[in-house]
Amino acid sequence: MADRLDQPRVRNRSLLPRMQVEADASGRASESIARFLGTPRFIVWLTVFCVVWLGWNAWGPVELRFDKSANGFTALTLMLSLQASYAAPLILLAQSRQADRDRVAAEQDRQRAERNLADTEFLAREMASLRIALSEVATRDFVRSELRNLLEDLQAEQAEDEDGASGGRPGADVVRRGSVER
Repeated sequence: MADRLDQPRVRNRSLLPRMQVEADASGRASESIARFLGTPRFIVWLTVFCVVWLGWNAWGPVELRFDKSANGFTALTLMLSLQASYAAPLILLAQSRQADRDRVAAEQDRQRAERNLADTEFLAREMASLRIALSEVATRDFVRSELRNLLEDLQAEQAEDEDGASGGRPGADVVRRGSVER
């Protein structure tokens, strides 16, 4: 039945059923083949294949030779051309998939670098605000020096009060207390 009733049903006109292949499956297969084609093991196996082929068709039993050396090993040339014609597009497909992965990785790296920069700038601002806040905080040495100064002022006032009680002016201690209380 059609998905929509207002449109005609589309019929398959092919004789063979269509294979449903996952889009990424062919890419993964091409990458694994391209990865194998780029290994020393592949070169060794291809060399062994060619040596066996050439050896069999050059020195094997005459009635069992299938690729005559007089023809320039035409079948071997065709086999190697076929292998190369399949290998090239597979390698290109694998390279384009790798380029896509590299592009995604570069974008993620750029985003990570931006986050790191933002975090670093935030931490720098926080450090600056802490430095400013610490410069306004009274340190232990500052509090001690202020207490010493107050103690000296109080001792000086007390000495003056004792001198003033014996003949000083009235009300002078009120002015002095106001200056000390600041």
